[in-house]
Amino acid sequence: MSKVVLITGASRGIGRAAAILCGERGWSVGINYAGNREAAELTAEDVRKAGGQAIILQGDVAVEADVIAMFDETEKQFGQLDGVVVNAGIVAPSQQLADMSAERLKRMFDVNVLGAYLCARESARRLSVERGGKGGSIVLVSSVASRIGSPFEYIDYAGSKAAVDTLALGLSKELGAQKVRVNAVRPGLVNTDIHASGGQPDRAHRLGVNTPMGRPGEAVEIAEAIVWLLSDASSYTSGALLDVSGGR
Repeated sequence: MSKVVLITGASRGIGRAAAILCGERGWSVGINYAGNREAAELTAEDVRKAGGQAIILQGDVAVEADVIAMFDETEKQFGQLDGVVVNAGIVAPSQQLADMSAERLKRMFDVNVLGAYLCARESARRLSVERGGKGGSIVLVSSVASRIGSPFEYIDYAGSKAAVDTLALGLSKELGAQKVRVNAVRPGLVNTDIHASGGQPDRAHRLGVNTPMGRPGEAVEIAEAIVWLLSDASSYTSGALLDVSGGR
């Protein structure tokens, strides 16, 4: 059955891979991006080539009006939503907490925590059957950093993802009776360009050899878990924190 899915942060990495897999299933995808329109257009083109429909949606997930607008436009173009992937997130250069500025911390929590909560809130409003929705699936993209803390590197990022885990656990209970499933996927070291934005473009390969599987993951491997959680195949899965981390 065809579905309508909105994916935040879908112009690159895990979000992009998930969008293309949705396209392979013939689904319609709203592709949110923050600033790189060209990358978003390429993702949309690949979704269409794969067999789906796609639109691009510029917006900052930390801005409420942007979040509402991207949900509105997706439903205007494709109809009621069946699923949302709350994926947009940022990292910053490796530092100890003692050296982090307030500006860095605020932006980290604005995007990764406030942004996730705003997108999850809007998802709840659109999907809940008591509010006129038809039910569906919310997939939050967290990180194994939430349980290891990322000391000396990204302790702020790790903390932001711990908040995402808690959101998945609580919201799954709030929405269970509304025919909405809520889960979190926690990637490990994945070969995407988010590491470059944190100043360590080789991080996944450098550290991936130390995982039990001896390599970093690829974006499509995380996307497979996300799309499974969006699909009807995971119909009894809710409130799960699914590690896709090579055993890390």
